[in-house]
Amino acid sequence: MRPVAIDDEPIPVHDRTIALVGLMGVGKSTVGRRLAKRLGLPFADGDIEIEAAAGMTVSDIFAQLGESEFRAGEARVLKRLLQGPRMVLATGGGAVLNSETRAELQARAVTVWMRADLETVASRVQRRDTRPLLRGRDPLEALKAMAEVRYPFYACADVVVDVAGGAHAEAVEGIVRALEAYWNEAAA
Repeated sequence: MRPVAIDDEPIPVHDRTIALVGLMGVGKSTVGRRLAKRLGLPFADGDIEIEAAAGMTVSDIFAQLGESEFRAGEARVLKRLLQGPRMVLATGGGAVLNSETRAELQARAVTVWMRADLETVASRVQRRDTRPLLRGRDPLEALKAMAEVRYPFYACADVVVDVAGGAHAEAVEGIVRALEAYWNEAAA
């Protein structure tokens, strides 16, 4: 694979979707949009796609139907997206909890764990009150509990990129470099 282009022209990519995984607040949606543009691929945000399919917000789904129904809908939507054309996909932080979703990700995507320290993530998620799993809880304590359950699943990602610095452009370039290394290794 050729090196990263200075002028941001699209880089040839592997045939699989690039799925971003990681805790809420690591920047999957924001970085994912920029990464998709950088690679010349379409972008999908799992939560937005779930809201469109359900006709209600994620918060409303949690409040009216509960987390288990949200996760079932999330699994259906992600399966549909993963079986479609190649794209950059920002998954929800808990998507990896579903074994069928993990199998779809493994079979159809190159997964990128966007990893950041919990203190950084906690400071980011406090800015908005739209995260049902944090309502009425200390964000850092809630994230620690989530990390304990989810990190073993995230650790199975094809690529791991630390994104704690907060600069989205740096995160995009870090992911591009990691993907290139991954694809070069896979081609060898």
